[in-house]
Amino acid sequence: MSNRRIPTSKVAITKNSNESKAIAEALDLLEIKAAINTQDVIVITANWVSAKPPSTADVVGDITLKGIIEYFKAFEPKKIVVAAGSGGGDTLDVMKKVGYDKIIKETGAHFVDLNEGPFIDIKLRHKAPSSTMLNNLIHEMTFHISFTQLKMHEEATMSASIKNMALSWPPTAQHGTPKKDTGIHKELHCFIAEMAHHIPIDLSILSASPAMIATGPHNGIAVHSEMVICGTDPVSTDVIGARLLGFKPQAVQYLYTLGKNKVGAMEAEQITFMGIPLKEAEENFCQSAYKTNGFIVDK
Repeated sequence: MSNRRIPTSKVAITKNSNESKAIAEALDLLEIKAAINTQDVIVITANWVSAKPPSTADVVGDITLKGIIEYFKAFEPKKIVVAAGSGGGDTLDVMKKVGYDKIIKETGAHFVDLNEGPFIDIKLRHKAPSSTMLNNLIHEMTFHISFTQLKMHEEATMSASIKNMALSWPPTAQHGTPKKDTGIHKELHCFIAEMAHHIPIDLSILSASPAMIATGPHNGIAVHSEMVICGTDPVSTDVIGARLLGFKPQAVQYLYTLGKNKVGAMEAEQITFMGIPLKEAEENFCQSAYKTNGFIVDK
């Protein structure tokens, strides 16, 4: 993989009390079906950072993961793989305790633990670490989905599709448990931006139901806004996620770097919006999180 499947920057925001339906509505708006073929190996990088319940906003919903798998199964791809690499524990332990193992069995999806080999080694334009191992799955996948919760993050400012990918793929076999033990977090923003050059994301799915505010990525407050953000450009999608949290791209170093380097679009006029208008989404999120619309300012 070297480029995104869909080169345009399209972002769809939808709302539904049933998260799987909200995602399906967003993907229909994006016309994702037209981008999938029967030879595709679709990989869903899912945020399984810890064994906490999905209601905490720490990890993705198991039922929603099932909905995404079933949505793409209808297009009859060659294979659907759920890939995860827990940064805070054993991936298989997280899978069993949260119930993802049942979802994978029920849907017939394949599973790859990104913390386990076989690996390839890639060089990074980054000081620490200057290289990382990646599971060989990177050579097999043809369509990559990053599925995660939207979170405030005490070190990365915010965590969304790019951060999810960047910390899921480097294995604990090399980087320790938790992965930050060997230095990834010393220059975290630069590391995330560098990883975005090596692992393109064809589709970003951000859940804001629940999202996490306050002290994320583990000890924050869950916000159930019933909204999801889906996009064909991970930079654009994460920029919109950042706006719900109250940040412009300049406030998130890795997003601003990737936008300036033309990895993705970060300016509103470069993004095609679908579904709920951005200002309405911001107002809805603020109401859900803070019980007021007073944090909204004119664009």
